[in-house]
Amino acid sequence: MSDVTQLLDAAAAGDRQAAAELLPLVYEQLRQLAAAKMSAENPGHSLDATELVHEAYLRLTGKQAFESRSHFLRAAAAGMRRILIDHARARKAAKRGGGQRVAFAAELVPAEQAAVDLEALHEALTRLAALQPKVAELVQLRYFGGLTIAEAAALLEIAPRTADAWWAYARAWLATELRQS
Repeated sequence: MSDVTQLLDAAAAGDRQAAAELLPLVYEQLRQLAAAKMSAENPGHSLDATELVHEAYLRLTGKQAFESRSHFLRAAAAGMRRILIDHARARKAAKRGGGQRVAFAAELVPAEQAAVDLEALHEALTRLAALQPKVAELVQLRYFGGLTIAEAAALLEIAPRTADAWWAYARAWLATELRQS
């Protein structure tokens, strides 16, 4: 069992010292995930990557047990997704009728998909998860976690070719769903 896994277990059991020791070990990876997500946000976003990391970390530690570092990072990507969705919904509610658009990272999606409403993406991804949970998790890791195909494949314990095929399927499926919404 790795040091990170042991610290995750201790933090989940309520050990505040373990939670404090854990943050430096995973902070840089979380910061990279958050920076990738925030780079797709419009300028002037009220959250920055550091705030996103801290909020995700606070939501994750002490609430659940994690099997491994990869399980923690997967949960962090999901947590960042929820935080950004909540933030987008709050902005939308505050700006009557105004929706914040989020551009996909250029290397992740075809050029014809310039910008996507984050809330519509969340809803479409939820529908995809009901049909193809592993494919939806891959999208979450790539889009909200900022991982490459190879990194996501390793976390999902699938072959990179399989991940690549799932990614192509998910992009097409989501493009159709988002056009319809």
